[in-house]
Amino acid sequence: MTPSILRELWATVESTQSSTLLQLDDRSLVDVLVDTLSESQSLTPEEANSLEDYVRSKLSLIRDLAISRCAA
Repeated sequence: MTPSILRELWATVESTQSSTLLQLDDRSLVDVLVDTLSESQSLTPEEANSLEDYVRSKLSLIRDLAISRCAA
């Protein structure tokens, strides 16, 4: 996975409404984020798989960030 893909992912997380991030189940949240990035970047199948694994491993952090934005 390239640094630009990672930057785009976290920019997408930041720009997505907190309520959306918190309402989706794990599978749906991974799908939404990967699909959003796939629309803006041409991902190879390997990159898409790596991105899915990465997002899955960061779900708790993504939800924590969304909760902290709600509290602010």
